[in-house]
Amino acid sequence: MKTFVFTILFALIALLMPADKKKRIIFFGDSITESGIKPGGYIKRMDSMIALQSKSDLYELAGSGISGNKIYDLYLRLDEDVLSKKPDMVVMYIGVNDVWHKRNAGTGTDPDKFEKFYNAILSKLAVNNIKAVLCTPAVIGEKTDFSNEQDGDLNKYSNIIRSIADKNNLPIIDLRKIFLDYNLKNNPSNKESGILTTDRVHLNAKGNQLVAEEMLKVILAF
Repeated sequence: MKTFVFTILFALIALLMPADKKKRIIFFGDSITESGIKPGGYIKRMDSMIALQSKSDLYELAGSGISGNKIYDLYLRLDEDVLSKKPDMVVMYIGVNDVWHKRNAGTGTDPDKFEKFYNAILSKLAVNNIKAVLCTPAVIGEKTDFSNEQDGDLNKYSNIIRSIADKNNLPIIDLRKIFLDYNLKNNPSNKESGILTTDRVHLNAKGNQLVAEEMLKVILAF
């Protein structure tokens, strides 16, 4: 009789205890992230890969990307688009427009301002106990001989992000290095696009798959 009563009590306690909630992860960035939530995008691919591993009950993925965004745009919409959603993790994938727009629109972000806004975002995430994962911007042109016009700036801004990650002991997904390594092996003709991108910047199917695989390694370790 006592065994039966204890069994009932444990069952009731289990029912009353809150179930483990999914880890909410927001991908924060520009048009590359905006496309990531579309069919074939890297966020959608991760959703499918998580489902194949029977882990969909553990993770909730959401995209918060807006075309043309730079680091200060992310800072300005951080409260409404990220903090209000109460995520457990934010994956920051930004920097292409901060470099690219210097050339094609006469705007962009100076390196010192880029670093200050980046750190300001991380400070707000830390205050709210949100884990940050940093990504370096991948490419503006896929040529492997460093003859893409903005390779120098892209390397500089990637180094800023690497330094921030190192100083704050944060995980980093070094897409700049990952894309270059991939192109060195798979772009023997030194094409400026068509290997991992459609237009030198935005991801094609292979690019989305590569980003999904690299990001998922970090997410599943969380």
